[in-house]
Parts: sequence; C-alpha cells; structure tokens
Amino acid sequence: MKPCEPLIISNESGYNFQAVGSIPIAHAWRMIVRDHKQVFGREPLQTEEEAAIIIRYAQEEDDCPQWPEGYCLRFVAGEKGTVLHIIGRDELGIIYGLLHYSRFVLGVEPFWFWAELSPTRRDAIVLPSQDYDSAPSKVRYRGWFVNDEVCLIGWKDDYPPTEQVWEPVFEALLRCGGNMVIPGTDLPRTGIHHKLAAEMGLWITHHHAEPLGAEMFLRVFPGKQASYKEHPELFEQLWQEAIERQKGEKIVWVLSFRGQGDKPFWENDPSFNTPEKRGQLISYVVCKQYSMICEFVEQPVCSMAMYGEIAELYKQGHIEVPEGVIKIWADNGYGKMVSRRHGNLNHRVPALPEVGDEGKNGVYYHVTFHDLQASNHLTQFPSSAELIVDELTAAFAAGADEYLLVNSGNILPHLYTLDLAANLWTYGNVDAEQQLTDFIGRLYSRQHQEIFQLYRDYSRCTIVYGPHKDDRAGEEFYHHPARQMMGFWLQGKEGSDERLCWAAGEGPFPEQVRWFKEKAESAISGWVELRKRCLRIMKQLPEDECRRLYNQLLVQIELHLSGSRGLADICIAYGLFLEEDYPRAFVQASHAVWSYQMGKEALLLAGTGRWEHFYWADWLTNLDNTISHADTVRRFLRIQGDSPDMFLWYKQYVMPETEKHIYLENTHRKPLPDDELARCLEKVLY
Repeated sequence: MKPCEPLIISNESGYNFQAVGSIPIAHAWRMIVRDHKQVFGREPLQTEEEAAIIIRYAQEEDDCPQWPEGYCLRFVAGEKGTVLHIIGRDELGIIYGLLHYSRFVLGVEPFWFWAELSPTRRDAIVLPSQDYDSAPSKVRYRGWFVNDEVCLIGWKDDYPPTEQVWEPVFEALLRCGGNMVIPGTDLPRTGIHHKLAAEMGLWITHHHAEPLGAEMFLRVFPGKQASYKEHPELFEQLWQEAIERQKGEKIVWVLSFRGQGDKPFWENDPSFNTPEKRGQLISYVVCKQYSMICEFVEQPVCSMAMYGEIAELYKQGHIEVPEGVIKIWADNGYGKMVSRRHGNLNHRVPALPEVGDEGKNGVYYHVTFHDLQASNHLTQFPSSAELIVDELTAAFAAGADEYLLVNSGNILPHLYTLDLAANLWTYGNVDAEQQLTDFIGRLYSRQHQEIFQLYRDYSRCTIVYGPHKDDRAGEEFYHHPARQMMGFWLQGKEGSDERLCWAAGEGPFPEQVRWFKEKAESAISGWVELRKRCLRIMKQLPEDECRRLYNQLLVQIELHLSGSRGLADICIAYGLFLEEDYPRAFVQASHAVWSYQMGKEALLLAGTGRWEHFYWADWLTNLDNTISHADTVRRFLRIQGDSPDMFLWYKQYVMPETEKHIYLENTHRKPLPDDELARCLEKVLY
C-alpha cells in the first residue's frame, strides 16, 4: 500500500464528528474545540465533506485494539489529501483517542489548567502519517479520590462546588488516562459532582464509609441506633435507594460495613465483642449488598475495602468476600503498604494480598493525606518518588493491579505525584528520574536540571520523625502537634501529652517539647538553602514559568520553612517559660507568630489570578488556627510579667534610664502592641 502524505492541520482543517449521541464524547469534543481554538485562533470547522479528521467508532476492517477503551489512529489517502481517522472501540476509547490527539498533535499538557500552561500558538502542524494503536493500561480501574478537598470547596462562592470547579478536575483525570473517580467527600447530593463525572464518561466509585454510595444512616434516621442488628430494614432501604439511583451508570460498587463517622461499627454496638462476631456480620452484610446489586445490575463491578479493622479480620479468616469482588488494599497515608497509624498505635501490618490469595485485588494509595499528625495536605508527598514506585510496583507484582484509586486531595499542589501515579497505572512501572525529567520538560522551557534537583532535594529536606523510610513529615507536622502543645501548656496540664507520644515518646511534656524543637531546628537550614536556590532559578525563568514554579514548588518550600521555624520558636518559648524568663519567652512566641504568618503570606501570594481564594478554606492544616494559638501564647506570657498595665516591660527594658525617674504616668502609660513591644525587647534582650 502506498504510504500517505503527511497531514497538514491548520485553522482551515475540517472535522467530521460521527460519534454522535454520547454525552461523554460530546464533552470530550468540546475539549478539542477549545484546544483547537487555543492553537489555531479559531474553533474548528465541522463538515461532512472533505474533512481532514474523522472521529468515529471502530469497524471490523480498522483492526482497532479489541480491549475496552481501546483506540487507534488511522491515516487514509483521500481525494483531497490524507485523512486522519480517530477511532474508538467504545465510548471511553473515543475519548482517549481524542485526548491522545490533543496531547501529541495539538500539544496540550494534561495538567494545562492546573499548571496554567496553554498550548503554543501555531499556523499549521505537519503530522506524519503513522498509524497508532493504543496499549491496554496496566490497571483496569484507575482514578482519583478527590478527598480532603476543602480548597476546592472554598475556591468559589457556591456550595456545593459547581461545574466550574469540578470540570477541570475530571478533565485532568481523563487526560491522565484515568477512568474512575470518587468525586468528593460527603458532599450534598444536590451537587453536580456525581452527575458531571458520569457525564464526562468516568466510572463512579464510593467512599468505604458510604457503601454503595448510600446516605449515612444517622443523616436519614437521626435519633435511631445505627445498628444493623436492630434496624436491618432501614439500612437495606438506604442501599436499595442507592442502587436504584445509580443502576444505569458505570459504577464500581463499594461493598462495606463500617460504623457512622468512618469507624468500626462495634464502637457503637458493643455486643459484637469478638473477631468472629464482627467478621460474621460484615460477611453477611457484604453478601446481602452484593445480592441486592445483582437484582438490578447485570455483571456488576464490585469492590470491598480491606481497610483498617476489615483487613485485619480478613487476614484472620473471619471475613468472606463474594467471588469476583475486587479487594482493595490501602497504604498507611505515607505511601507504605502497611496498616495506618491510629493515634499512638502503629502496628504496620502488611497491607497486600498474601501469596495464594485468590480473586482480584487493587490498591487505594495516598499521595496526599490528612491525619492531624504529620501528613501533607497543602504540600506534596514528603518522601521520595522512588518510594511510590517501589510500593506500587510491589503491589502490582502481588496481584493488586485490577484497581488503583489515588487520593488526589485538592489537585493543585500534587501535580508531580499525580503525574507519577498516572504513569504507573498506565505502564505498570516507571523510572522515577526519567518521569521527573519529562514532567519538568513539559512545564518549563529552561533551567531543567536545576529544577529537577529542586524536586529531588525536596524530599531530602523533609523532617524524618521515625525509623522507617516513609516516616517523613508533611506540613501538618508543624501545625497539629504545635497546637496540641500550646493547648497542653496553657491548660496547665502535667505529665506527658498522650497525643504527642506517636512521635516524641512517652516522656514528660518538657522532653516531648524538646524533641519537637530539635526536629524543627534541624530542618531549617535545608529549607533555607532550597528556598534560596528556587528564588535564584525563578529569576532566570520567563514570567509565566516563574509564577508556575512559585505555585508548584516555592509556596510549599515556604510552608515548610515557616512551619519549622514557627514550631521551633514555640518550643523555645516554652523552655524559657519554664525558666520564668517571661520577656524572652514573649519575644520567642512573637517569633512563632511571625514565622507562621510568613506561611500564610505565601499562600495569599499563591492565591491570585486563577487561584484567587483557592486557599481560603484552609481548614485542615489551618494556618490561621496555628497563628491564633501562637498569638494566645504570647499574650499569656505577657500577662505573666507585664500585667496589669502592660507597661512594666517597656519601663524596665525599653525606656531610657533618664526617663524612668522623671516621666509622668498620665503621658507615658499607653501600652505598646505585642508586635512592637516584642521587637523593642528583642533589640535589648538578644
């Protein structure tokens, strides 16, 4: 067969859109219309005659890949020149074919919206006529759990979030090759999130605390005991309603039974006091849910979270899983496939299917996490990319490759690790250094090696708080433990703070504070150096790329630097308080306020333009709360030595010696504000 001539695509190229009748494909087509306009300056021409590009379903002679979601590109010589056929085996196949064209022909970055990276304007694109066949992804069901998404919630005025918020999320997921999503956590069912995700072609799955996507029992039946033993008919009513509501959609049904508020059910039903009783009820409920689904859905896709106590009961042999149900294993929130830490308990039980475990298995994996201890919510994964690669490839090797759900948080701070996860669910393995090289090359036009080294050194700067490879701290380490310490201190408690034992041990409170102080102080120099390098690189980048590096990396470095300084400052203030050196303790607590405020200022600077108000709903790390705590501490310290007139320290340390004996109180008794007094005292005392 004579090879086709290269295809020249321009603003005059016509598209013949034959895959009509599908709402998800229509969504994808609107993406292509926008992409084409960004590249060529005007929307594409739609025509049935002399089209340069045809979008259609596969026919037998196309030899299109046979698997679900398969697609291909075929170049055909026409009377007016070469024609490109974008061909899909099914609905998602066409969508992925269109997005392949968008990325590799039009040059649209998968994270174009989140990285603020528009495609290059072109007059024409010369496309070699080389047929292309898609390969099956390593993981069949793959996607994001948009969890701990408060920044998305607070970004715009409307609640629940509107299409304006959700569409860029789902579009980025599709462009990363994802096909499944949990669209948010416990949002009102009046919101558009579920409907829009389905309309964009994604499979919907559920939070393990909301089996089958049903309403929470106590939300529908307030005042009743949330006990399946007492009210089986009410639980089953909720499940039935959820099944009927979603039976026509693409659903990966989650079978589960946990208590209200995502905790073991027996905490509210103590009659289930043995592993056998607990496992028996869970097995019965899961079997009941599965049979109810099968009444309405032919060959349903079902999963069951092997999470927390359920994984433990399953490994002990107390839970039976229906045949064909995908068992989902979870990491500990810090990237390691072991059981997560609960308070001070950290058993680190392996969380993977054992050798010989039959059936299908998958993984729920965190690249972002929120646990009130040391997790990363506003900053990227604190350990190395190699840890992610090692853990997920090991999970795949153990047979957990049917399903991969990645906790994506609020998307914006996590593009690097979400891109890494997408490569893993697509190919099964990846060279971490090569992936980072590719990622940086897509987002920046220069200084590639320098930016590469910033990303590599980021995880080397994070605080190591324990003996394991994954014991590295995200930014919440500087805030939740700090607020706990400040509360324990001001409440006048003695002994050790049980909430800090997971990190600092069970020693007396002053020793716990000293442990956090040493950890925080040890991190400061690394973050200072990384910040200097980042600022130096930004000066050599174009304005848009400088802004991108700020939003993607420098703001996170600022959160770590300001956080480590603030944590160290408040610990030092406590030590001075024990010595009854209240003026210096006041100054040090003021430094804590100023340090934490620097992190807040960094977020405010990042929250401009497209991201205006994005960090407004920082309710999880909650910098404002930490600043308020630190400010309360310094006011408490000032009362120890400067009360009642708040003038004593000024007189003792600041007022000129000659004035102390002749001033008139009626003209010199105005108390200085805390910030001003602290800066005056610092000049004298340090």
